[in-house]
Amino acid sequence: MNDVAWSYSTRLFKKVSELLDARIGRGMFNTFHAHYRFLRWPLDHIFQSAEFQIKHMAKLPDIGSDHFPIYAKFQYCPAQEDLHEVETADAEEMAQADEKITEDARRSNDSCD
Repeated sequence: MNDVAWSYSTRLFKKVSELLDARIGRGMFNTFHAHYRFLRWPLDHIFQSAEFQIKHMAKLPDIGSDHFPIYAKFQYCPAQEDLHEVETADAEEMAQADEKITEDARRSNDSCD
């Protein structure tokens, strides 16, 4: 996703997908813009399901892109699934997500003409 963590669409995605943001509690991972030191923000994400534990996560050095790469190492730990607080979407948020998906699909189909 090319979106900041605090945007409504990213927060909605987390709730609808019931995935965890791997960055939470691990510091800032300002991945964009790699070419401008004073204009960086966390634009790239890694989401995981609750049965995975993050063993290591790091922002890697510049590879020539305008985004820095992120590395994450996970371990499958289904016994620890209940340790995470997973946000879930309510009916209104699910309807908003469906509307956004339908709108984007329609827009994509229109651009194929």
